[in-house]
Amino acid sequence: MPEARLNLPFTGIPSFMRAPIVGDLDELDADIAILGVPSDEGSPWYPGARMAPRQIREMSVRYAEYGPTQRHGGYYDLDEDRRYLVHETKNNRIVDCGDVDIVYTNPEQTMDNVTRSVRKILDAGALPVVYGGDHAISYGVVRAYEQPVILVHFDAHLDFRPFVHGAQYGNGSPVRKMSSLKQVGQMVQVGMRSMRMSQDDLADARRHGNDVITMKQYRRHGLERLLDRIPEGAAVYVSMDIDVLDMPLVPGCASAEPDGFGYEEMKQTLFGIARHADVVGFDIVEINPMIDVRSNNTSLLGAQLGVEFMARVADSESYLRRHGRLPVAEATPAS
Repeated sequence: MPEARLNLPFTGIPSFMRAPIVGDLDELDADIAILGVPSDEGSPWYPGARMAPRQIREMSVRYAEYGPTQRHGGYYDLDEDRRYLVHETKNNRIVDCGDVDIVYTNPEQTMDNVTRSVRKILDAGALPVVYGGDHAISYGVVRAYEQPVILVHFDAHLDFRPFVHGAQYGNGSPVRKMSSLKQVGQMVQVGMRSMRMSQDDLADARRHGNDVITMKQYRRHGLERLLDRIPEGAAVYVSMDIDVLDMPLVPGCASAEPDGFGYEEMKQTLFGIARHADVVGFDIVEINPMIDVRSNNTSLLGAQLGVEFMARVADSESYLRRHGRLPVAEATPAS
């Protein structure tokens, strides 16, 4: 028998966690689909977030097992003394769908491509896990949903800026754009704390009915205040700007702000949402490898956060039932 490849992280073609690559979304057969949207044309400050999906994939291979002695599947959580994503990795239920085609200088066409790709993932019954790119791309993702969803938005900023000079696809406006989508109902925004906050934008967001939870309010009231805003079992889409994390954690983020979430604090919040609601997709945006430290810590953190969140979603009752791994709940007899 030939000796198995060691397959070290710096060898081979880096798909996300070494997942199989699917080039034709019409042939997609998976439970979780990774999709990159390498667009940063909505960035008014440092460019470079377009390089994030590629760098995140490269860093993600560190979370894939390698060598003949590490073939357990998934990954091991030391604190919980259990493995996650074993079924998904052993049965090729996580796939990497590559990147959306970006049409430079034509954000409308790029957004149409985003929506078309995500809709195909949803039609295939898979969970979209989307890496930007800047935050403008989230509008194209959420527009693909036909079912009603609650938007949970983690960010240091509101992203509810008006379309000044007709700039509808800026990274400061995606939540305002999503607020006009008929499938988006309640919007819960968490982590706001910037000195650059616009008082007018905050008034507009609250007038629209958004629940805005500042970082200080979250720390005062905890996860329960957030979960109280979300009906149990409701379909939730989670959009995460990496600047919701504290500035020292994310040197590769052009919009980083001090006094944000710690990593443990952030992941436990996401785990709470996965237990409480039906997470039907999520994105992680605003990672900028062009300004990151040499060890690519921000891309590594973005990859890890995505892996840990998808693991808890894949462990949730709603996900397991949707994929036929739990019995369908019996109907209550009519009285």
